[in-house]
Amino acid sequence: MALEVSTVITKPFDGQKPGTSGLRKPVKVYMEENYTENFIQSMLTAALGDKLKNSTLVVGGDGRYYVKEAVLKIIQMCAANDVSKLIVGKDGIFSTPAVSHVIRKYETDGGIILTASHNPGGPNADFGIKFNCSNGGPAPEGVTNAIFEMSKNIKTYKTCPKLTMDLSKIGSSKFKIAGHEMVVEIIDPVADYIAYMKELFDFNSIKKLLKGDGCPKLDILLDSMHGVTGPYVKKIFCDELGVDPKSCVNSNILPDFGGLHPDPNLTYAANLVNELKKGKHGFGAAFDGDGELLKTSPFFHRVAHANKKEFFEVPTGWKFFGNLMDAGRLSLCGEESFGTGSDHIRYDYENCESGPAEKMMEVLFSFIGDQCNIGKDFTEQGKTYKLKKADNFSYTDPIDKSVSVKQGVRLIFADDSRIIMRLSGTGSTGATIRLYIEGYEDDKSKYSMDAQVVLKPLIEIALKISQLPQLTGRSAPTVIT
Repeated sequence: MALEVSTVITKPFDGQKPGTSGLRKPVKVYMEENYTENFIQSMLTAALGDKLKNSTLVVGGDGRYYVKEAVLKIIQMCAANDVSKLIVGKDGIFSTPAVSHVIRKYETDGGIILTASHNPGGPNADFGIKFNCSNGGPAPEGVTNAIFEMSKNIKTYKTCPKLTMDLSKIGSSKFKIAGHEMVVEIIDPVADYIAYMKELFDFNSIKKLLKGDGCPKLDILLDSMHGVTGPYVKKIFCDELGVDPKSCVNSNILPDFGGLHPDPNLTYAANLVNELKKGKHGFGAAFDGDGELLKTSPFFHRVAHANKKEFFEVPTGWKFFGNLMDAGRLSLCGEESFGTGSDHIRYDYENCESGPAEKMMEVLFSFIGDQCNIGKDFTEQGKTYKLKKADNFSYTDPIDKSVSVKQGVRLIFADDSRIIMRLSGTGSTGATIRLYIEGYEDDKSKYSMDAQVVLKPLIEIALKISQLPQLTGRSAPTVIT
């Protein structure tokens, strides 16, 4: 007997505008009646268009609170919207890179990923939904803008409320819906990704290094922070590479990440940092909630220039890399969210009042608009920096020529030291001010010093120019990475 399709009358919700990594909101917002359904319908209609009928999609998330409920809603709505097949991770689990790989391997029409990345999880924390295109990459701005426009005018959505299934059982299920059939295939979310990693990396050589076979043994410590990478880390490093399971900590997925904040920086991964300081381990790593982050820095630009390699600086957000990769112009990409050390530091001022935060940005816009500031010397604590360039970063895609503006205020100095300030679009409450400081230092005696000490002059310059303490009332950042 065919399942019935229900058309539900609804009204638009304000603010369903996807940011750089989808739509992130508090769980309680997503649990409001019709909120999740509105966004899913807008996503299916706008992202796939006339390809929606008979399409194949990948679905999964990082295991945070509300993932399983959202996966079921997606299955029900895809059935009602004439989707032909869904590939779903067991228990609704899929890391973001694994979704990208499965999309490309099975040549699907895209994927829906349920994650708020490094935002906290739990009933009182955050949830997110984002769409990846058929190339495996995040939806470009043209698609996310179309989703937003659709969400502002939505009047109905379609669903099959009586469709239910067990996400814990691997295998295929076929459902008859009025007018068509849909297959839901539950797969091991790790297997395809592991096979691909074996194509990219020499597992035998890595295994010898980790075991000390013909070389000094490398002891490692890996912290999955109770996010989605846990099963991947255990399978790769314990099962495939023979690492002691005790070296892989917090590897069980928990809906609230065990109360941890899955943001791999010096603040939230402090336990890992402290263990590494003891000197037993030669390498350590922590992973964010959905397992996708990699650091970037101007030193990559210098390396690329020295090796005569093409280099692109794009706005924050993985979706900007897609066109470059599709065109064969890019082999490696990195985004600023990854919390490593170096001569780089980021201050996050979270949950600021929007009014004062926007006023601070107006002060910065006024500063960069005054060309008399170019060439000026700025001195703090005996260190002088000459301002070479000041702008509000914009990016023109070299492939499709689309333009992204107002991506962050940049102050670049003569030695390529830089200050960047922007308001983040990925938080779910208030405004987050992100202050990035990176300094060039050729004094080798300072290389092992605390980055906050070495960069203190630039930090003070940034705070004085922006008037951040006076306007926001914040005397210190919430998080330092």
